[in-house]
Amino acid sequence: MKTKNINIFYTVTLLFFINTAFCQNWQLVWQDEFTNGIGSDWVFETGNNGWGNNELQYYRRENATVENGNLVITAKRESFGGSNYTSARMKTQGKKSWKYGKIEARIAMPSFQGIWPAFWMLGNSISDPNVGWPKCGEIDIMEHVNTGNQTFGTIHWDNNGYVSYGGNTSVNNITNYHTYTIEWDANLIKWFIDGVKFHEVSIANNVNSTNEFHQNYFILLNLAVGGNWPGFNIDNNGFPTKMLVDYVRVYQKTTSVSSVFIQAENYSAMNGVQTEPTTDSGGGLNVGYADTGDWMAYNNINFPISGAYLIEYRVASAVNGAKISADLNAGSIQLGSLNLLNTGGWQNWQTISHTVNINAGTYNFGIYIQNSGVNLNWIRITKVNNSVARSSVLENDEDLVVYPNPVENILNFSIDITNSKITVIATETGRIVDLPKQVGESLDVSNLKPGIYSILIEKEGKSEEVKFVKK
Repeated sequence: MKTKNINIFYTVTLLFFINTAFCQNWQLVWQDEFTNGIGSDWVFETGNNGWGNNELQYYRRENATVENGNLVITAKRESFGGSNYTSARMKTQGKKSWKYGKIEARIAMPSFQGIWPAFWMLGNSISDPNVGWPKCGEIDIMEHVNTGNQTFGTIHWDNNGYVSYGGNTSVNNITNYHTYTIEWDANLIKWFIDGVKFHEVSIANNVNSTNEFHQNYFILLNLAVGGNWPGFNIDNNGFPTKMLVDYVRVYQKTTSVSSVFIQAENYSAMNGVQTEPTTDSGGGLNVGYADTGDWMAYNNINFPISGAYLIEYRVASAVNGAKISADLNAGSIQLGSLNLLNTGGWQNWQTISHTVNINAGTYNFGIYIQNSGVNLNWIRITKVNNSVARSSVLENDEDLVVYPNPVENILNFSIDITNSKITVIATETGRIVDLPKQVGESLDVSNLKPGIYSILIEKEGKSEEVKFVKK
């Protein structure tokens, strides 16, 4: 066990912010995980026209490949088409575009003199000869030039002449994988790295002539060599070099009863625990040093609808036999207990969960340490349907229904799925999971980990998505 500091017993009376609104949520609407090659929604730009920046490379389709589930854009020092370097530039123009959303990619990129990786977006109106650039608008989600650890997020537009506005931040180990994200709506564009916001800009009511940012945009990925920004002093020892993209995902907001997300350190009262920096995804702090009898309370958690709720806990433990329980209103309503596996380290994280029935109301939610050896990073509470989950119409007037939901072993469908394309996505990570075994018109989901999943059914040119909970 980890050793506590002396005299740490105290109660926190300040109520920290907890995201308790069951309202707008990010729904995954498009993704490329690069598991089976480069998807059909990408098109490639080729040539060596300088691309408006006096870049030095010749863009070729051949410089983009898929290796081990990653998109690989390779920049090479080679003579081709009058250039001394080659690379690749790809986009979803004419295939996929979006107005507003959460757009992100997990990228590992090179860093040396003369290199310029980018993940960005352009307005569809760039193809209109009466608009073009910069009137179409540009959103740079991630750019990095040369050496150093700075990445940049910027918008470019026209306000009686070209203007731009951006921010930058330092990134530790910039050549490692990091997640680069924007959250974009009618009021703001926000930039994040690994879930931490570093910049935002207002576009509300077209302030500063930002009307360009209220239209559809498509995505671009490219790896440039040289140009006006990185300059023309190129370190040729850096070639060949690769920009790796694990995935690209697009989410859009949906309004529904969904979930409340609680950072464990944001307790309103506690007994005997401490906080410490975490290496779990998203960083921040976790609660640790939790011994038998310790507890945390989180005030004013709203359960808007009576019924079943999935409660997930992000935990780590380096001992055997750790156990927690959950309750409402200082133990007056018991929600059950969970045993923790030894995860092999205090920062080796896993998600455990149980489904409980709760009457609608606002409660103080509590975590009690029944047996010591617990680190806790976050809690997520999600409303689920105790009977069936319904989607919109799939074909004719037939509803797609999956049942039972939550499910332990066999997931049944109200339609024949034998000739359908089926995709299963873990909502916690957004990743596609291996397809469960199909048994007639059902799926055997017994091998899936507990959690919430989305299942996409594509049949006869139509597609529908429905969620289910794996016990």
